Amino acid sequence: MLIVLSVLWGGSFFFSGVAVRELPSLTIVLARVGIAALVLWAVLAVLHIRMPRVRGLWIAFLGMGLLNNVVPFALFVWGQHHIASGLAAILNATTPLFTVVVAHLLTPDERLTPGKAAGVVVGLIGVAVMLGADLLAGLGVGLAAQVACLAAALSYAFAGVLGRRFRRMGVPPLATATGQVTASTLVTLPLALAMDQPWMLSPPSTHAWAALLGIGVLSTALAYVLYFRILAAAGATNLLLVTFVIPVSAILLGSLVLGERLEPKHFVGMALIGLGLALIDGRLPGMLWSRAASRTS
Repeated sequence: MLIVLSVLWGGSFFFSGVAVRELPSLTIVLARVGIAALVLWAVLAVLHIRMPRVRGLWIAFLGMGLLNNVVPFALFVWGQHHIASGLAAILNATTPLFTVVVAHLLTPDERLTPGKAAGVVVGLIGVAVMLGADLLAGLGVGLAAQVACLAAALSYAFAGVLGRRFRRMGVPPLATATGQVTASTLVTLPLALAMDQPWMLSPPSTHAWAALLGIGVLSTALAYVLYFRILAAAGATNLLLVTFVIPVSAILLGSLVLGERLEPKHFVGMALIGLGLALIDGRLPGMLWSRAASRTS
């Protein structure tokens, strides 16, 4: 299930890479959250899950939708107008790095340990490797697109911390997913109508329509269903492993289908980010340390 989820989320960058060739950013975001909302409401009906009547619930959904959908989706889609989908997926992998720092600052029970701090530093070095030459050259559109993707990852980090409140409110996870994409749709609809004026656009091709359906049904609605099944079966720590694999599927799809190519510095940066995530996860360094200790003894 973890591998399938990584392909679904990695596929979101591929689908966006197809859609951005014909459609503006907010229109793509609106299609993604709108289609996902319709599918998830149907899933709730089939599973007989009711939306709780909790005071302030839809205000919380609005905040979660902005941080977890509207802002990061728009930033990633805009970024993919200017950079490869694989590079956007690599930058998305920095989300756990930011989450560790945000959780340390905003929560009382998720403190920054030395191992996690080392992981954040190593991961940020990987980001610096990817951005280095562009930073020295000045703020071009390519650098701005990469910074936008990093800002999207930071938004995901804040959403992860905010999302903890839904458990305390007694909201089922699938209801949380449905509520946030519904709130996101209500926010994005007037923005897309005002800024993109989609009725003025040329009719999308079959490929563009297929990409919108793919990103809405597969990479959002189905991905959320699978996400919460893994969360219940394996826990949040194991779920973090999906971050390692998302760039792989995104790079393969972008290379094989879209003809994208990444530079060597991007793979070096991805390796450093992966090492940082391994340090944050803690299990791989612990396993290696145990093996080394057993050999010396």
